[in-house]
Amino acid sequence: MEKSGQKTHHNDALVITALLSNYEVGRIFIDSGSSADVLFVEAYNQMQLGDIPLEKVNTFLYGFAGEVVHPRGMISLSLTLGTQALRKTCMLKFLVVDVSSAYNAILRRLTLNAFQIVISTYHMKIKFPAPGGVVEVQGYPLQS
Repeated sequence: MEKSGQKTHHNDALVITALLSNYEVGRIFIDSGSSADVLFVEAYNQMQLGDIPLEKVNTFLYGFAGEVVHPRGMISLSLTLGTQALRKTCMLKFLVVDVSSAYNAILRRLTLNAFQIVISTYHMKIKFPAPGGVVEVQGYPLQS
């Protein structure tokens, strides 16, 4: 039971922090409706990944304020979720897009399935199996 006047975050977006190619990246939006893993260009630039060439892509995205977005390219990066003691890593292909966003990255439905992630928006966390146990990653509602 919640106290009267206490702010709850049950309806906020689920946003986590994770390691992307050994860079700690916050404001990663968990989006089970997305069909693409997205890395926004501002985060890409801050990660200084210029030595990793972007693969050319002949695709576009919808849904960013209704306009068509043409990605700058695609980049393969490792995503690590969990802690040093209990974690899981997968290689992902992110579309790099030059669009203003409150987030640094978006994780899509197929990525969530690859990690076998169970989402609890009520508890603002994700869980998934890893060698050695179950990983639990707490969301950060103030980042959403």
